[in-house]
Amino acid sequence: MKNYSLTHLKELESESIFVLRELAAQFEKPALLFSGGKDSIVCFHLARKAFAPAKIPFPLVHVDTGHNFEETIVFRDELAKKYGAQLIVGSVQQSIDEGRAVEEKGFNASRNVLQTITLLETIEKYKFDALVGGARRDEEKARAKERFFSHMDDFGQWDPKNQRPELWNLFNGKKAVGEHFRVFPISNWTEMDVWQYILQEKIEIPSIYFTHERECFIRDGVIYAHSNVIPLKPTEKVEKMQVRFRTIGDISCTGAVLSKANTLEEIVEEVASTRVTERGSRIDDKRSEAAMEDRKKAGYF
Repeated sequence: MKNYSLTHLKELESESIFVLRELAAQFEKPALLFSGGKDSIVCFHLARKAFAPAKIPFPLVHVDTGHNFEETIVFRDELAKKYGAQLIVGSVQQSIDEGRAVEEKGFNASRNVLQTITLLETIEKYKFDALVGGARRDEEKARAKERFFSHMDDFGQWDPKNQRPELWNLFNGKKAVGEHFRVFPISNWTEMDVWQYILQEKIEIPSIYFTHERECFIRDGVIYAHSNVIPLKPTEKVEKMQVRFRTIGDISCTGAVLSKANTLEEIVEEVASTRVTERGSRIDDKRSEAAMEDRKKAGYF
């Protein structure tokens, strides 16, 4: 007699594929937010499974801050080319140049928050009515409040106190003109689930996730990659370190971790033993107690 029980990864995969097919059924012009990070890569992999043997029926959208890690940009372009996916890039630099966004100044300046402006501009330009994101509830308390289908008003804003109920597996994608949704198919996954799934499915990821030697410096306990987008303070010293990244965002707000993990098996082992949260090295989350929720209310991913 066959055993029809599923592993927890297969259950999560099935749920995510169901969400993606609901997305395709309920919306006219969806897209997948793709940064070249592990979570969006897993969403892309799940979308390929959901609609195989056809290509995924929506484009990839990346909001490029101009301060991204080169490894992820190269990976993004190669993946889109390999699978014949349409790639749409919104440029924060263009938003700044045309006066719609104002760049921060000072040692702790970041373009991370400016992504919201470019993201909403891109949504309006292409008339997307739903955007798939790789956010997970275990990442941060504001993301723990999200539904699978997260409603945004006609200003692109999210109201955490006015979310629609999701009973069983019923998703309400009804919207008025100008409104749109963010859809999170891996909302119930954890960081460990993502790494175990990448290992199980042998999914390609950027080299930046594995240990490598890089010029870094330490500020306020965070290991930053040395680059021309973060000015050094007189007391800060650049030195070579053996690091990798657990999460990938803008260079100016993403910290590295000391690591010797050179394989997916070693990364899984490292994540299992760490006592620091995945976003513990993200400076954008430390600007205030409600930094993520404030950004999400304004329309951030």
